[in-house]
Amino acid sequence: MSENKSKLQISQLKDFYFKKRRMPSYAELAALMKFKSKNAAQYLVKKWIEAGVVAKDASGKLLPGKPFFPVKVLGEIKAGWPSPAEEENVDTVSLDDWLIQNKEATFMLKVSGDSMIDAGIHPGDMVIINRGKQPKNGDIVIAEIDSEWTLKYFVKSGSQVLLRPANRKYATIKPKQELRIAGVVTSVIRKYS
Repeated sequence: MSENKSKLQISQLKDFYFKKRRMPSYAELAALMKFKSKNAAQYLVKKWIEAGVVAKDASGKLLPGKPFFPVKVLGEIKAGWPSPAEEENVDTVSLDDWLIQNKEATFMLKVSGDSMIDAGIHPGDMVIINRGKQPKNGDIVIAEIDSEWTLKYFVKSGSQVLLRPANRKYATIKPKQELRIAGVVTSVIRKYS
């Protein structure tokens, strides 16, 4: 396979991922690459796994590989007083590696509502959640409380658990019947343009 064809196929895979917010199935990959069979897609995936472009989870589903989202780190910028900055290529970082601790236990949700605005979480932001992490006092969690889902601070006092908003317009929530913590927020992503 030529290098140009390989780059084009990887580009098509990334386009699919960014549009659908998931990796394709083998049938979708075969259609995307205009293959006549899923066997050709499986062969391509095998090559991509060897190259680190994709990986598989425990159930065999495709995951983006480490070089999927490489971003150059050019140095540091002070958030205090302005100072001259020099650009130098310090490193290349995969956002997956930097933002995600456990790929198989991680998912992402889009935020609606303003109950966490004072915590810096705005409507339209994306939150990354680790469902395998045990919540600690003060963590921001995704919780199902009395059959409704919400994003709030986890507050535990003795055996009582409360869900506290980060906006004075909203009241602290005390579960009447049930509370299930679905995961702990580990990152917030905001797109400015």
